[in-house]
Amino acid sequence: MNVYEKLMQVQTQLKAPKGQINTFGNYKYRSCEDILEGLKPLLAEVKATLTLTDKVLQIGERFYIEATAIFTDTELGAKVEVSALARENATQKGMNDAQITGSVSSYARKYSLNGLFCIDDTKDADTLDNSTTDKPIKPTETPKGKKDIETPTDKKGSPLITEGQRKRLFALSKANVELIKEVLAKHKYAEAKDIPVSDYKIICDEIEKGAK
Repeated sequence: MNVYEKLMQVQTQLKAPKGQINTFGNYKYRSCEDILEGLKPLLAEVKATLTLTDKVLQIGERFYIEATAIFTDTELGAKVEVSALARENATQKGMNDAQITGSVSSYARKYSLNGLFCIDDTKDADTLDNSTTDKPIKPTETPKGKKDIETPTDKKGSPLITEGQRKRLFALSKANVELIKEVLAKHKYAEAKDIPVSDYKIICDEIEKGAK
């Protein structure tokens, strides 16, 4: 097999389940480490190696980490590589400079692996469409014509935000759970599931501002 045939075999056989749980948003996601764990036996099978490298880039006044995933055929020496960029924040609550760079590196590496091995993360929090509206989802009718499913509400009858909107909060915070907790505490909410739609935009704005 040439390097592309080996890569195709790994792509079609790779299983990288979402082994991490976000307790804040109550959903599962996969990390860079989850992907690497699934890759190791497949790389040995096709006699190939995977190398991950990082490079710091300055674009304008912002700094980015460019991660490159390199798939190498150990028999022929041929390579296939894919790169991905992630931007560093100047500051992030709860993290020192080294931790900020490390988290950005992990993020960039994950998406370079996604590109190289055709991993679909469209349902992960950091790839969500941020155009989610603040309007409550309308009740939907069940296939058999039963009663409509009611939108959850708080004690005052105000509709609560959806799971997708909770995931968006996590994405806006750039995975900074402490920031989210801080903003929720300010508005006297114990958990994200307690947020009514009426306060959603305000909380989103504060979290997004705090993550910059």
